Amino acid sequence: MYKFVYEDKEYELNEENFRYLLQDDEKEINNISLDTICNILNDSDCVKFEREFYSEKCDLCGYSDEVHKKSYPFLEYHFFLFTKNGEIVTSSISKDYEMNSYGRLEKLGKVDNSFLVSIIMCVNCCKFDIEIEQCEM
Repeated sequence: MYKFVYEDKEYELNEENFRYLLQDDEKEINNISLDTICNILNDSDCVKFEREFYSEKCDLCGYSDEVHKKSYPFLEYHFFLFTKNGEIVTSSISKDYEMNSYGRLEKLGKVDNSFLVSIIMCVNCCKFDIEIEQCEM
C-alpha cells in the first residue's frame, strides 16, 4: 500500500483500488506486482503525483468535473525501473540511484534494460492502473 495527498485529499494505492498491471509483451519484468511498486514508492522521497487530462473518461465511474467537460482528470506518476536479466536492480527514484545514471550502470554491467512505469488513477473513484513499457535510455 502507498498513500499520498493531492490537493488536500488522501489517495491510496492498494489492492481494493487496483485494477491491473499491464506489461510490455516482448520484454517483461520478473516477479513484478503491486507490492513491488508500492515498496519502491514508499522508499522514495521524491514521488509527486500530478493532474493530467485525458480525452476519455474513467470507464468505471465516468467522472467529469464542471470545469473540464471535454477532458477528464486523472492523477499520474512516472518513474523508470532498471533490470538485469528481467530482475529489478534499481529505479530512477531509489536512493541507491541518486549518484548514478543508466549509462554508467549499463557500462558496469549492472543493468541491461529499462522500463517506464506509469501509475494512472481516477481522481473520483480512485481506481488505478499500472502500465510498464520497455524503453531505450
